[in-house]
Amino acid sequence: MANIYGQVSESNRRDDRTASAVMLILTFWLSSSLIVDLVIMPGLATSGMTTQPGFAAAGYLLFGAFNHVELLCGALVMTGLLIINHDHWRSFSRRSIVLSALMLVISLIYTYVLTPEMSGWGLQLDLFEPVKSLSRTMIGMQYTYWVLEVCKLIAGTVILVEFENKRNLS
Repeated sequence: MANIYGQVSESNRRDDRTASAVMLILTFWLSSSLIVDLVIMPGLATSGMTTQPGFAAAGYLLFGAFNHVELLCGALVMTGLLIINHDHWRSFSRRSIVLSALMLVISLIYTYVLTPEMSGWGLQLDLFEPVKSLSRTMIGMQYTYWVLEVCKLIAGTVILVEFENKRNLS
């Protein structure tokens, strides 16, 4: 927003940089989630890796690292939205802040509930027994993962659309 002399204030430039950073982080987060969900996991399943006895441990390492990146992205997005919302001229709706909090909670559920539980259920403790099919508990956890993943992607998309709408209005 320009002052009476037509100059853009430093706080407005800072807000634009913060908004750009939040959009970049959110886009990275959503695109990396899609790559894991639509490229890496189907590739591992197609190659037969998911039926190997050591996949639970490898999956725990892979998803554990990715979940911590998601936590960082979620915290940065929510913090950025709160910083931007602090300035009244470009405040975001409470919906975006609530959706970013929801995305952060989903990442917390992945990191501290689903990934450890799924890895525990996937461990093969008897090396001499053949690999069994997925248990009902594991299938239920996978459905939970996919429902949460769709919710996260929808929430992130809504936030990005609101960013675009705010940018076009100013």
